[in-house]
Amino acid sequence: MEEFETIRLMDYSGMTQAQCAVQMHVSRATVQSLYTQARKKLARFLVEGTYLDISGGDYTVCADSRDGYSGSRHMKINDDKGADIMKIAVTYEDGQIFQHFGHTKQFKIYEAEDGRIISSEVKSTDGQGHGALAALLSDLNVDVLICGGIGGGARNALSEAGIDLYPGAVGEADAQAASFLAGTLSYDPDTMCSHHHGEEGHKCGSHGCKEHGNH
Repeated sequence: MEEFETIRLMDYSGMTQAQCAVQMHVSRATVQSLYTQARKKLARFLVEGTYLDISGGDYTVCADSRDGYSGSRHMKINDDKGADIMKIAVTYEDGQIFQHFGHTKQFKIYEAEDGRIISSEVKSTDGQGHGALAALLSDLNVDVLICGGIGGGARNALSEAGIDLYPGAVGEADAQAASFLAGTLSYDPDTMCSHHHGEEGHKCGSHGCKEHGNH
């Protein structure tokens, strides 16, 4: 049943792995494992015509009335302590979401469990920028990045690192991290960031910029 639920939430409802992990109350690694197993079984069923049985599992049915949540299954898995913790990174400056991923000097890293933030800390980028920041976040075991503007090169690096991206967010970092966990984060997946040659200043964020380089 748990494998079926990952297919339902991600392939049918369109959730990311990170959102699915929050909804099912398990770690992202657990979701990845369940999803991989489910896809293999579906492939065998479709190609070989084998028997497909959907049953069993250890879960509770969600009573949340929000769209996409009611009727969902919350798993009861005896994961190792800390395995259910999700890490959310936010580009950070003076309490706000910094609007240029490639130039951020700090990330605020939140640890969340059961849909609630349990700890946070500010991490310096130590002068690293652009695509190198994806490696930094990967080393910190980050699952989700919330930011303002971001370019194509950095997007690719984050994707390769398996980090879910939520660009185009603005406002207080703490509030937006909480909004993500509540499923109410306002963001723009198409937000880009660039230096506009021949113009003064730099504009990036929710209003969008055209891509340039690896910002």
